[in-house]
Amino acid sequence: MDFELLRREPDVEGHGLEASDAADRLILDEAREAVVAAAPGEVLVLDDAYGALALGAAALGATEVRVHQDLVTGERALARNAARLGFEAGRMPRSLPLSPDLAQGARVVLMRLPRSLDRLDELAALLAGHAASDVRVFAGGRLKHMALAMNDVLGAWFDRVDVSHARQKSRVLIASGPREPRGLRRPPAPAWPRVQHDADLGVDVAAHGGVFAGSTVDIGTRLLLGSLADAVPDAASAVDLACGTGVVAAWLARARPGLVVTATDRSASAAASARATAETNGVADRVRVSQADGLELLPDASERLVLLNPPFHSDAALHTGIAEHLFADAARVLAPGGELWCVWNSHLRYRPALERIVGPTRQVARDPKFTVTASRRSR
Repeated sequence: MDFELLRREPDVEGHGLEASDAADRLILDEAREAVVAAAPGEVLVLDDAYGALALGAAALGATEVRVHQDLVTGERALARNAARLGFEAGRMPRSLPLSPDLAQGARVVLMRLPRSLDRLDELAALLAGHAASDVRVFAGGRLKHMALAMNDVLGAWFDRVDVSHARQKSRVLIASGPREPRGLRRPPAPAWPRVQHDADLGVDVAAHGGVFAGSTVDIGTRLLLGSLADAVPDAASAVDLACGTGVVAAWLARARPGLVVTATDRSASAAASARATAETNGVADRVRVSQADGLELLPDASERLVLLNPPFHSDAALHTGIAEHLFADAARVLAPGGELWCVWNSHLRYRPALERIVGPTRQVARDPKFTVTASRRSR
């Protein structure tokens, strides 16, 4: 395979992002012998951003490759890259949800190291509990995003963690020998999602590893909810866009017993967290959670209220284009007169973009770090 064919793939905003890098290539080189020797269905790929690892493994001869990518946009990039490279249907890696079945019997795991140690812990626990006893995990990343604590997380679940030589500012951790706590391959109780009660808001927050703010509530969301508590706009339904753990959706459903809330996020772990948060707060019948790229599943002019705490990082990079993509989605879905309530870091100065993309915008609240605005759809 000419691996350079995987170099670029557009993200949701249409900007070119690197789809393979030195870390992907080092992971594949370190794992080459293991991948070539693997039987059908024994290779598993985790957190592969755009398909470079999964397609690279298939190019080395691996068959029935299983893959889990947290972002739905990553799954689509994998499919597009596979089509562009001419992969036949029978050779295509198979995307699966994060579950024990995903890891069952895996002997070779290729993984990009997540920046979140909680995410790494959840993945390591899954592999130690359900992969083959002789599994080898090849987890790599760019040196600038790696920390010694990653070795410790893997070491808590595996007897041995080896470290590759650095190459092109990348390195691979190789974990083997799943630990057997108290004689069991699987821990006696699941650690994820973790649930924490927030006494100030009166809600329980459930979070899988790597979801923004974990099982706590960030200060921006607190400011947004405090503003809504004083004046919840009148609507029969609402949307929690880029919902994360779903705390906004759960709080709103509890505050307004007749309200139905749609919660959506492109992250599978966020969507799973939002479902768990709705369930633990007793509002799962009125909070409908979906994994989607923005509001792609909702029709035009269909909602009166959209709530948003936009992410402003793409991996490690500041990327305000994500917010503008979400503003445009909200504008499309809002009915005339409907409102987008948004909380944002004040230094990002989103108000002109909100005025331009959504409509007339007023400031609802502001503290030293965050601003809450309400933007009305006028057409």
